[in-house]
Amino acid sequence: MHKQLKTRNTKFMKNKEKVKIIFVGIITGLLCGLFASGGGLILVPAYVYIFKQNEKKARAMSVFCILPMVLASLFFYNKANYIDWKLGIICGVGGIIGGVIGANLMKKINDKYLILIFIVFLIYASVSILKM
Repeated sequence: MHKQLKTRNTKFMKNKEKVKIIFVGIITGLLCGLFASGGGLILVPAYVYIFKQNEKKARAMSVFCILPMVLASLFFYNKANYIDWKLGIICGVGGIIGGVIGANLMKKINDKYLILIFIVFLIYASVSILKM
């Protein structure tokens, strides 16, 4: 009897965890589509603080989750004729190169420095937006 109750609680927790994950995905997708962001600003902290992942795994999972969100947003942006394909493809090639370099650098950087770099980037981005 006790074992059966424990199994049900484990299943409930797994379902509760799935609901949290889906909710984070919905919020991230919404912001990705609305602000044309990759979603990493939401996903990385969510993976670290809500789902208790280490910094490197959080970043890797963030990139993995961003792809379907970006493709979904791309469909609707393209449908509204907002895409300059030539500019986007050229920039995308640079993004691939930068992604390879960044992923290799991430493996070598201590988690504390990754957090610091992320914070500096957020401050820089915030100040840049305020200057607009």
